[in-house]
Amino acid sequence: MRIGFIRHGSTSWNKEKRAQGSSDIHLDDEGRLHATKLAERLNEEKWDVIFSSGLARAYQTATIIADSLDLEVIIDNRLREAGGGQIEGTTEVERINKWGPNWRELDLGIEKADLVVARAQEAIEEFHQSYEDKNILIVSHGSFLHHFFKSALPELDHEKHLVNTSLTILNKQQDEWTHEIYNSTSHLNRS
Repeated sequence: MRIGFIRHGSTSWNKEKRAQGSSDIHLDDEGRLHATKLAERLNEEKWDVIFSSGLARAYQTATIIADSLDLEVIIDNRLREAGGGQIEGTTEVERINKWGPNWRELDLGIEKADLVVARAQEAIEEFHQSYEDKNILIVSHGSFLHHFFKSALPELDHEKHLVNTSLTILNKQQDEWTHEIYNSTSHLNRS
């Protein structure tokens, strides 16, 4: 199974460095432009199906890509972003002002990584069973993808931020994941 994982295009909250979580934020103009550039890149290969989180920023990204590839977007809410709890809509400065510099150590209702990974694995296993030997695209979110990649490919450096509209292509054979490309944004350099 070959899967292209895509982080959604940029939003105004990305630029303001606000935690989005399950807040339903739309793409900004740059996000739509970058999704179009990614769609052009993906047109160079064969993709059979595209799944997306139901949150607007992911769904809009997926729709731009699907229209270019002549595919239909299948929404799967297991692909939604990790819930941000009380930090949704806040910046780092606002979090420090409200909860102090150790806010990450507090229980603020943020969805735990193991729960995110469990729903990611469940969805991907189901896709594998339904679309074996197909090339699948998944449009999701930064924290969701970060948690999944960390579990599937622990040998990679997971400190680097996943860029908006980045493409990561993984292959699965038996229970082993390998990566072709990771966090690639070469399409953003195209004119």
